Order: sequence, then C-alpha cells, then structure tokens
Amino acid sequence: MITAKAWAAQTPTSELAPWQFERREVGAHDVQFDIQYCGVCHSDLHQIRNDWFEGIFPMVPGHEIVGKVVKVGAHVKKFKVGDLAAVGCLVDSCRTCSSCNDGLEQYCLNGATGTYNSREQDHKTPTYGGYSNTIVVNEDFVLHISDKLDLTATAPLLCAGITTYSPLRHWKVGKGHKLAVLGLGGLGHMAVKFGVAFGADVTVLSTSPKKEADAKKLGAHHFVVTTDPEQVKKAKGSFDFILDTVSAEHDLSFYLSLLKVNGSLICVGLPSSPFSLPAFSVVGGRKSVAGSSIGGIAETQEMLDFCAEKGIVSDIELIAMKDIQSAYDRMIKGDVRYRFVIDMATL
Repeated sequence: MITAKAWAAQTPTSELAPWQFERREVGAHDVQFDIQYCGVCHSDLHQIRNDWFEGIFPMVPGHEIVGKVVKVGAHVKKFKVGDLAAVGCLVDSCRTCSSCNDGLEQYCLNGATGTYNSREQDHKTPTYGGYSNTIVVNEDFVLHISDKLDLTATAPLLCAGITTYSPLRHWKVGKGHKLAVLGLGGLGHMAVKFGVAFGADVTVLSTSPKKEADAKKLGAHHFVVTTDPEQVKKAKGSFDFILDTVSAEHDLSFYLSLLKVNGSLICVGLPSSPFSLPAFSVVGGRKSVAGSSIGGIAETQEMLDFCAEKGIVSDIELIAMKDIQSAYDRMIKGDVRYRFVIDMATL
C-alpha cells in the first residue's frame, strides 16, 4: 500500500485536519501522480457537512486535481512518468451499461465511482480525494493536460469547467443564440468564458450590480441586475438559454419569464432544497427546465484540449492548505474571484 498524507474531515461537524491513510498499490492499468494543485469546489463543503446525503468519513475532499505522473502500471499505454495529468469528479464506472458505452460515465446506470465520498466498484472500498499528496487511478479516468496551460488555473476546469462546457455543447449553444448565465461564481465565470468562445451573445444575470465590471472583463456582452424592475422588464422573453449556476434557493419561475418561446433553463447549480415550479411557467411558451452534471471522460478531455487551443483557464486565488477553513468561510459569503486552488506543496 502507498502511504498518503491529506487533510480530512473526521465527522460532519469537524473541521479539516491532517490525516494519513493508505492508497492502493499501482496496478497493471493504474497511474499514480503526485498532486500539485487541487481546486476547492462548493460541493466539497456540501459533502463534508452532509448537506446532500450521508457521507463516508473520514472524508478527504477534492475533485479538481492536477499533478505529475510518478509511476505507471505494466500495461498502461496512455501515460508515462513525467507527464502532466489530471483527475476530475470520477475515478471509475461500471463500463458496461448503455451510458458508459455512450461515453457518459457520469450517468453510469450502475453507479459511477466519485473521486471522493464514494466507493470503488467493489462497493466496499471508500475513495479519497485531492486534498492529498498523491493519487492512484485507472488510466482510463486520468486526463492529459497541455503544457500550454497554467497548471494552477487549470485545476478548476476539472469540475467548474466541464460542468459548464458539457451543457453548452449538448444544447449546441453558439453563434446566433442569446445565452444568459445566472450567477457569477466559480461555475458562472467559466460559463461566460465558454459561451463567448462558442460565439453566443452572453448576458450575466446577477442580484449584485458590483459584479458588472467583472462580467464585462470576463467577456460578457451584457449585464442585467435582476433586482432592477426596469432592467428585468427589458430582458423579458429575450434569451434562448439560461445556464443556472446558482446553488442557493431561487425562484425558477421568475427566470423562466426571461426565456423566449421554446427556451431552456439548464440547472447546473445544486441547491439543498427542492425547486418549486408552477406549471404555467413552462406551459406558457413551451419552455423547458433541464439539468446537467459533469461530462464524460472523452468530453472532459475535449474540454481540456479546447481550453489549451483557446487559452482558457479559471480565474483563481492560490491558497495554502492551512487556510482551507477561512477559504470555506469566504466561499460561503461569495468572497472569491472565482475559484480557490490549494497549493499542495503546503500540505
């Protein structure tokens, strides 16, 4: 077994603290890489606190993981020692169901294996994430990173990036479309970058007028303050798509009123409470409410390659491991532009 160092939550009420555990030895098809940077996702905090479901403790969060390969198994063909490598939200799936066969491992019908707070395909062994110094993953779930990209700012692409890239690709959002991005946080700022790169006319919807300058700097063409009745009136019925990145409670029917006939509101944020949706909000205008998770492995690699081609990375703030709790506190307040990334050399 490989001894690993990490920071973990021992219970849903405890703060993260140093912890040592064992990862499996590198198997014939495995890749081991030392983790250099790990992004901090809001879902890390949700899972530590059991906001969505009962967690597996001790819990080592982190699913935006980048680093350098230090060992490969005897039959590994896709990686060699010294390569840059990444792992996102998945480390395995059943590989036999229709979703897996379609390259949609994130929707594995038999249960995909999450990078942390999950169990391996044996349904027994817990997984531990990227707030650690090293990781061992089957090569089919490890991704290549171009050396053209800033490694620190690449880490959040593994979740915030693919979570917004995938639905925009699925709904074929691009030139001629009016896209609204609801919320300008870790997900929202990536949605703006991708929407602009795909050729859409992009508007940011926000309750905060202070975010307009940032939205325009990120490339957004327009900005609507959703607490301003006059601005909302002008925006009514104007968007083909709204990508909803908000994880707090909010009124879907209000935002559906901003869609054109046949428009779609796509949820990628994950509020803890269920949505309430009056039927008239969708019936009047043949509107759709949809959802999207991350992407499959092939699509995630496609996204990373696209980012290398276009020079797209996340806007980040690099932190030391010891500052994770204060980073969580700031994240809850929305005080981050736009993603924290942990320098794992500080572990």
